[in-house]
Amino acid sequence: MVVALYALSLLAGALFLHPYVSYPLSLRLFAKRPVRADSANEPRPSASLLFSAYNEERALPAKLDNLEAIKRLYPDLEILAYSDMSTDGTLALLESRPDLLMVVPATERAGKATGMRRMVAQAKGEICIFTDANVLLAPDSVAPLLEYFHNPEIGGVSGTLHYINNGDGATAQVGGLYWRLEEKIKALESRCGSMMGADGAIFATRRALYPQVPSHLLDDMIASMSVLLHDKRLISAPDVIAYERNTTDPVDEFRRKRRIACRSYASYRHLWPQLARHFSLADRYKFVSHKLLRWMGAPLALVCAGSLSAALWLDGRPGLLGALWGAVALVALGAMLRLRPCVMLMEIAAAIWAAFLGVVDAWRGRTYQTWSPAKSRD
Repeated sequence: MVVALYALSLLAGALFLHPYVSYPLSLRLFAKRPVRADSANEPRPSASLLFSAYNEERALPAKLDNLEAIKRLYPDLEILAYSDMSTDGTLALLESRPDLLMVVPATERAGKATGMRRMVAQAKGEICIFTDANVLLAPDSVAPLLEYFHNPEIGGVSGTLHYINNGDGATAQVGGLYWRLEEKIKALESRCGSMMGADGAIFATRRALYPQVPSHLLDDMIASMSVLLHDKRLISAPDVIAYERNTTDPVDEFRRKRRIACRSYASYRHLWPQLARHFSLADRYKFVSHKLLRWMGAPLALVCAGSLSAALWLDGRPGLLGALWGAVALVALGAMLRLRPCVMLMEIAAAIWAAFLGVVDAWRGRTYQTWSPAKSRD
């Protein structure tokens, strides 16, 4: 019994750590699949840049300046924006720049997925570039982004996102650390095939591949993963750069993580019958490692801690058991005293718990169709 409990604790702990430690290491063992530079001398494909906004009047002045800089470099770039019935000055700011972009009007609050679907229907570019209202793109990133699509194997391209305020507290610092690891994992997945989904901050797909996305699901996840349904690759582009501010309030971040996990899990559940027919064995390994085990991080951690505690008790080692939970109590106390290492550990634990609660929300049928920008990111 004791041996079985120790083994269960070891297994649960290994599965908990796998997405962050052994999974990225294992990806280095896969055969490389370089992206061929086919027809690089041909003209770049036409493109449309699309973004949705809700109550983004604080972020839009910088966004519009950024779009103007991009437009100077790529005057043929079509830009479309959708305001999801904003209650501040968002729509007025967008409509003030008809020289720069076209506003797709909303008649009711319907969410980002609806806005993206309506913009794609009106877009004229062969390539749709998706971004967010609070994200700034490096103006010279559009050229390399479009050049990847010279290769007919490529159906989608994800840019590289950099958070610019990692020093603004423990929440932003933990979020930045997590995202840097995420970008490295995506690059490793891309190196040997396809990524397991793109982030909505910056990615692009061929317009012909854009799917019908239900309004309550995660549009960037479904749009990017649907590329694989057409036997195309979804790759990471280190030379396509975007910048964003992270949230600094732990409550904002917890709600955001929970909402994203709910929509992400529900989106994969929606896509899975189709993905299962197209996924290779390597893709299934990536999906389980990158997505499923992360969603199950909280129960795996609880099984690990619970089985180890039971094993130590039954094994007659109360001293070690006390030391284990004493260390947990000290971390919690340190977090209450605002000691940075302890606060960061608690932030990590909160993020893992939020992700699992999001999955539970999806199981219970809860949906997050609309959204509000986090005030703490400004």
